[in-house]
Amino acid sequence: MQADKKAGVAMHISSLPGPHGIGDIGDSALAFVDTLARMKLKVWQFLPTGPTAYGDSPYQPLSAFAGNEMLIGINPLVRQGLLTPVEAGALTGLSPESVDYGQLIPVKHSVLAKAAGRFSSTASSALKASYDDFLNLNDSRWLADYAIYRVLKTMHGERPWPEWDGSFMHREKAAMQKLWESKREAIEHIKIIQFLFEQQWQTLMQYAGGKGIRLFGDMPIYIALDSADAWANPELLLIDRNGRPSHVAGVPPDYFSADGQLWGNPLYDWEFHESSGYQWWIERVRHAADQLDLVRIDHFRGFEAFWSVRFGAETARNGEWLPGPGHNLFDSMQAALGYLPIIAEDLGVITPEVDNLRHRHGIPGMKVLQFEVGNPDFVLVNIEENCVCYTGTHDNDTTVGWFSGGDDDTRSEQELLETRQNVLRLTGGTAGTIHLDMIRLALDSPARLAIVPMQDFLGLGSEARLNVPGTTLDNWRWRVSEEQLSPEFCESVARMIGESSRT
Repeated sequence: MQADKKAGVAMHISSLPGPHGIGDIGDSALAFVDTLARMKLKVWQFLPTGPTAYGDSPYQPLSAFAGNEMLIGINPLVRQGLLTPVEAGALTGLSPESVDYGQLIPVKHSVLAKAAGRFSSTASSALKASYDDFLNLNDSRWLADYAIYRVLKTMHGERPWPEWDGSFMHREKAAMQKLWESKREAIEHIKIIQFLFEQQWQTLMQYAGGKGIRLFGDMPIYIALDSADAWANPELLLIDRNGRPSHVAGVPPDYFSADGQLWGNPLYDWEFHESSGYQWWIERVRHAADQLDLVRIDHFRGFEAFWSVRFGAETARNGEWLPGPGHNLFDSMQAALGYLPIIAEDLGVITPEVDNLRHRHGIPGMKVLQFEVGNPDFVLVNIEENCVCYTGTHDNDTTVGWFSGGDDDTRSEQELLETRQNVLRLTGGTAGTIHLDMIRLALDSPARLAIVPMQDFLGLGSEARLNVPGTTLDNWRWRVSEEQLSPEFCESVARMIGESSRT
């Protein structure tokens, strides 16, 4: 990160306001960049943007490289002549208040299929030339495998690839050739949709850069077993030829869960990655750096040591720490890419070895005030400069909900009371102004970057929480309204930023 201090907001793209059932990277995102400029914020942080599957979690994407087609803006496709206003109108009946994935996904897939089918006959020559460039750059690297994988997944009732017919599960040459011949159009349509995502993304990057806004993305450390990456490159993972892992990823019991978090992702075969010079990781970070100014790697501590849980276990309580790739991985990435625009998510059980890994490679870490201010010995000025300071993250309750204590809170009544006392003593504020007081703490910290979730800027309670770790229902749905992003609200945030050292 640059040495000057900045402030930003955390809000996923899906949470943006807009008329088509979900926030998007088209008009919704461009309008939000203008809003950020009015708020005097310089960084926009959001969640992973890969295509999601069961549970709608951005942290279980179907590809480490593809974009989530649900985030494609509809209005730009109308302006390009790829959709009619009537076709786009199929999405306007969806709720603007939250994302209803069950209703959204089939309708938007249908609408995007119309746009892809019209591309060859309607797209301009310049757009087709850009598509050819996109294919030349990405087809052999990840795009072809991803498109074929999505077609096969649909053919198999959206089941994960270890449950497919054996010839497709194992990518047998004759079966793959026959599939290519019979499903050529469907495969091409998926590639076109990925191109449309990339085109809109590049427009967003250029627009944000022109406004002085940096895009700050998120990368899950693990890939999903049900992903194009695992199917096309099973050697990356500790799985057998039928896609069955012996052990899976998670974390031991922590602040969020007394049973730990059992993520279920297959573990990496780090010996294979080392033998290949960590080429897959180099390509993954290169791809992220082409799309983002900063990227947070989720669960950074897994690079030093990772929690391994027997496959089939019901909780993550019983596992063991095993050594990760450590310095070798980051030495290889730095040798290939130079500067790494990485932020480490270094929360949880952090050892001196994890700190050493981060510090040696100059990678900023994170401080989350909700985790810090309950400690009576916490001193704000002791937060290191080379980090990102948050009031809370997408996994936390909102600051108002956290202070009040909700149904999902793992703290005892005594711990909650002590936290309230400590934070009020530290901020000198009141229960009624807790969100503003915590924001000012983050802004006043020595950290080079302070990030505040949009829900905290708005002073919302637990009803606006985005995710409850360890659960799969009703997450990732919250959306902000245009009314909430009023000129008066933007001016109030701009005043806070102006009063801080982050202008």
